[in-house]
Amino acid sequence: MDDLLERLLTPAERKLLRPAKADFVPPMLASPADRPATGDGWLYERKLDGVRILAVRGEQNTRLYSRIQRDNSATFPEVVAALNVAAPPGLVVDGEVVAFDGDATSFGLLQQRLGINDVRRSLAVGVPVHYFLFDVLVYSGQDLTQLPLSTRKQVLAEVVTYVDPLRFSDHREGVGVEFLREACAGGWEGLIAKRAHSRYEAGRRSSHWLKLKCVREQEFVVGGFTVSAAAGRTGFGALLVGYYDGDDLRYAGKVGTGFDQKTLLALRGALDDLTLPDSPFVDAPRSKDARWVDPILVAQVGFTEWTRDGKLRHPRYLGLRHDKDARDVTR
Repeated sequence: MDDLLERLLTPAERKLLRPAKADFVPPMLASPADRPATGDGWLYERKLDGVRILAVRGEQNTRLYSRIQRDNSATFPEVVAALNVAAPPGLVVDGEVVAFDGDATSFGLLQQRLGINDVRRSLAVGVPVHYFLFDVLVYSGQDLTQLPLSTRKQVLAEVVTYVDPLRFSDHREGVGVEFLREACAGGWEGLIAKRAHSRYEAGRRSSHWLKLKCVREQEFVVGGFTVSAAAGRTGFGALLVGYYDGDDLRYAGKVGTGFDQKTLLALRGALDDLTLPDSPFVDAPRSKDARWVDPILVAQVGFTEWTRDGKLRHPRYLGLRHDKDARDVTR
């Protein structure tokens, strides 16, 4: 057994290890929660406004995968280069790639890097990124997913050399309500609460991980747009967005703010390639200015609250999510 595992693991934990190769593992997902859980045994990490990335360090090179297994290696080549040097072969780690605007993570800035699959073009954008690692799944030929999270974090802290742009995702233990209040006051996106003893439930949304947001924000499916009649407005007026309720795409409202001129034009070009004759929504709004599209684009949208009739209040566009499948978007 590897010396690091021999030193950090208890005899009982060593019995939980199983042989494994370094390969993609479907990520464990956090469940939304309105408030922190009570009781002891929880770790609290900063919630980052970025994209989930699974890194697989092979014998020769590192591959970066989104949560739906799209290869993002050329999108974030500086992360690949760092892991090739700072991480041992045979490692699989879980984390989040972010861009910073001051002290806050900015999905808007990160958006400029997403969807680019050319190393030179990615770096030429001029938006620096960091990769925050918060879990380790495979190391030294061993599957670590059945170990307690607290033990996996100990291994993760030592197995990687944290040089730019790599970061270890620190955590705190204590009263979650106080931590969330501090996080929101500090302008953070929120917190992720995780049970210290939890195993890694690959591909599942678990109540052992809780997502605590300071602002309301989620993904929505783009099912159409409106043609703008406003003077000086090009591209479109607003996106028509919704979410899946079983097999039904339900309408959630219009998103008409958060776009700059470049985004309006780029999005209109993408939307024109997806036009449909009829609405994909089961409860489509009546609008003579509406144009319908194949519901495959996913937009990140911030908003203040849900109205009583199930629509978004004060929504604003934050960017496209290239790492999310439209069929997975629910309220």
